[in-house]
Amino acid sequence: MQKIPMTLEGYRALDDELKRLKQVERPAVIQAIAEARAHGDLSENAEYHAAKDRQGFIEGRLAEIEDKLSRAQVIDVAKLSGESVKFGATVTVVDEDTDEEAVYKIVGDDEADVREGKVSISSPIARALIGKEVGDSVEVAAPGGARAIEILKVDWK
Repeated sequence: MQKIPMTLEGYRALDDELKRLKQVERPAVIQAIAEARAHGDLSENAEYHAAKDRQGFIEGRLAEIEDKLSRAQVIDVAKLSGESVKFGATVTVVDEDTDEEAVYKIVGDDEADVREGKVSISSPIARALIGKEVGDSVEVAAPGGARAIEILKVDWK
C-alpha cells in the first residue's frame, strides 16, 4: 500500500470534508430520497434519481477520502529545515527570461491550488525543483514550452 504524502494542513482539510460529508451531506441526501419516495412512482421521479445520483457521489467521495486518510503520511513542515528543496518547502523562484518572481509551496496532490501558490509534489515544476538548492537553475516543462527558473530562496513555513 503506497503512502500519500500530505501536510498537516492538508490532512485536516480532508478530515473536515469527511466529517461534513458524514454529518451534513449524507443525512441531507437520505432525507431527500425519503421525500422523493413519498411522491409516488419512482420510475419517472426526477427528484428521486437526482438524490440517488448525489448519494452515489457522496458515498464514492467518502470511500476515496477514507482511503487517502488511511494511507496518509503526514509531514509536519514546521519540523523541516535544510538548504535543498523537498516536500513542504516554500520556494521563491525567478523566471530567467522574464525576471518574474513566483513563490511555490510543494504539497500533496490533494492540497494543490495554483491560485494559492501550492503545487503538487507530482507536478512538473515540483519534480524539477526537488533536490535543488538556492542559486540552482532548473528547466521546467511548461504548457508554453520549457522555462528556465532560478531558485532564490527556500523557506520552511
